Amino acid sequence: MKTLVTGATGFIGSTVVRELLKEGVDVRVTVRRDSDTRNIDGLDVERVPGDTRDRESLKDALRGCDTLYHVAAYFAHWSLDRDLFYEVNVRGTGNLMEEALAQGLEKVVYTSTANTVGAHGAGNLTDEHGEFNQWKTGDHYAISKYFAEIAVKRFCGRGLPVVIVNPTLVIGVRDIKPTPSGKLIVDIVNRDMPGYIDGATNIIDVKDVARGHVLAARKGKVGETYILGNENVTVGDFFRLVAETGGVKPPRLKLPYPVALLLAYGFHAQARLTKKPPVVSLSQVRIGKMGEHFDNSKAVTELGLPLTPLETTVEKTIDWFAGNGYLEKA
Repeated sequence: MKTLVTGATGFIGSTVVRELLKEGVDVRVTVRRDSDTRNIDGLDVERVPGDTRDRESLKDALRGCDTLYHVAAYFAHWSLDRDLFYEVNVRGTGNLMEEALAQGLEKVVYTSTANTVGAHGAGNLTDEHGEFNQWKTGDHYAISKYFAEIAVKRFCGRGLPVVIVNPTLVIGVRDIKPTPSGKLIVDIVNRDMPGYIDGATNIIDVKDVARGHVLAARKGKVGETYILGNENVTVGDFFRLVAETGGVKPPRLKLPYPVALLLAYGFHAQARLTKKPPVVSLSQVRIGKMGEHFDNSKAVTELGLPLTPLETTVEKTIDWFAGNGYLEKA
């Protein structure tokens, strides 16, 4: 039997694929017509057309599979088309879960986000029982993933053997887009980050996240959620670590929250003109101020989640960005 991975051309998905291939798993991946396939080129996988918004394509993609890793999502903190968050992350996920249930899959691992358990402040280690509280941030990624997670749990109630994983802020190699997380690193090292706010976050290596997915399929309890996170840090400390590792001066300007918010409004106005994502979005500023620190003990204890030191992860991430032309030369 085969294992299907959606979102396999992306940052986390392609790393999940590599972990599966290491274990000799027969992997099938969905690829959209406009997908950038660089992350899976050369890998021994079966490619099939697939889009979560197209139920028929999912039926064909799942045929003959016993396991599904649903990693695909529309991940951004700003978009010209807000409907995409809900079309892909909510309705698309529902289409896939419905088909997985109809075809009787043996195990499903759904990639959610730690955003769904809320941002409850620095030092307040939120576990899987945390309550979503990001309605007023305007972050349609977080809100859509919260609705999607509710839907997935309902499918579990109907008999779908699903385990949910909730990654925190993920960084690492092969972030070709780059994701909003990777863009932070690129902007800091390229000296394009104007300052920082007094916020909090949790960071984990993409390879550890991918391993967490594989362990969730093997050891995770059906119906349970697992936060895949590692080190809790302040935004300022993280930015300083990135800058020092990248050989540049860290952003020195600690911005009061109202000033950071005003800057973000300006970045949004610029983004509407350029059609390119803002340097920092309004929702990133708002969530960063709220603070996200997490308790990863459940995933560590029950799954055996590996934890790469943050310094190591930052170093190899910067090395990858530098080696692939994302960083300006000094």
